[in-house]
Amino acid sequence: MPLEVLDDLAKITYLGNTARAYAEALALLAGITLLLWTLEKIAAKRLRAFAQRTENRFDDYLVDLLDGLGLPVYGFIGLYLGTRSLVLAPSIARLLHIVFVAFLTIKIIQALSKAATFLVAQAYFRVGDEDPNRKSVVRNLGLVARIVLWTIGLVFLMDNMGIKITGVVAGLGIGGIAVALAAQTVLEDAFSSFSIFLDRPFEIGDFIIVGDFKGKVEHIGFKTTRLRSLDGEQLVFSNTDLTDSRIKNYKRMQERRIAFTIGVVYQTRLEKMKKIPGMIREIVDRAEGARFDRAHFSAYGPYSLDVEIVYYVLSADYNTYMDVQQEINYRIMEAFEREGIEFAYPTQTVFVERGGGEGSSRPS
Repeated sequence: MPLEVLDDLAKITYLGNTARAYAEALALLAGITLLLWTLEKIAAKRLRAFAQRTENRFDDYLVDLLDGLGLPVYGFIGLYLGTRSLVLAPSIARLLHIVFVAFLTIKIIQALSKAATFLVAQAYFRVGDEDPNRKSVVRNLGLVARIVLWTIGLVFLMDNMGIKITGVVAGLGIGGIAVALAAQTVLEDAFSSFSIFLDRPFEIGDFIIVGDFKGKVEHIGFKTTRLRSLDGEQLVFSNTDLTDSRIKNYKRMQERRIAFTIGVVYQTRLEKMKKIPGMIREIVDRAEGARFDRAHFSAYGPYSLDVEIVYYVLSADYNTYMDVQQEINYRIMEAFEREGIEFAYPTQTVFVERGGGEGSSRPS
């Protein structure tokens, strides 16, 4: 008797489907969801174990991708496949199909966006995750990849919704040309940003000079690059301005060259003049972080005997450069005082001749 009652209940029809059909659809939903979840756990476990034995990051990325799916995704797939066994009104069946395709498309695009970001990072910069240049590149190129992928996904959804995309694509083409003309400057800056990323004339943290402006690079963006000047204000340049300009990058310097001239008075004796180049060499050689190049008695100046000196500071750091230069200047003064050598400065000597009761002067 109970079996007959259950059989009668199973034959009850609602919205064109029997209770048995609904039960079978529900069982199919639960079975597919459980099966996909179980397969995901098994695959993730084995892939995680494999990833621990390798040094590449691709298998780690696959593990994160699997972990990001979860029961809601499997449940939605099970729901769609379970309802396929039911007799549904064409409008409802069509709506379920569109929702399922939209859901699946969104998940696929999200996965492809992550994959594009991961591949860009691996292809361009094989450095640590904390490198600011890598973060900037991944952020900007990832944005372009997401725009392209979402555009393709939108066209795919429209096609599945029954919208004729031929006219839409043609309209997008005409609209794209109009937008490109209107946003020509923005597009130029965008392409210039790619040029900066690929050629790397400077990086975040570099101290650069652009024309009359100079500062430390703080941010390399999709349209602009920002510098922090020595006075503290932020300087904003379009990327096109930077790629069209001559840039001095001081951080790329290996050493700094210092060339200067000192003058001593004409009353300096010859033997002391001959000592000066050797004195300069000894001073520079004793200075830490400096390399001597040359020192010569180079010219007879208007009011001095000129000695030209050239040496290198073996550091690109500006503070170090100034410290070394200051120390060498101090030692030159000390050495000259010790030897009784006087520095020259603009002077004029007047010689007065007396004769015949009349005075005359001759400047020299």
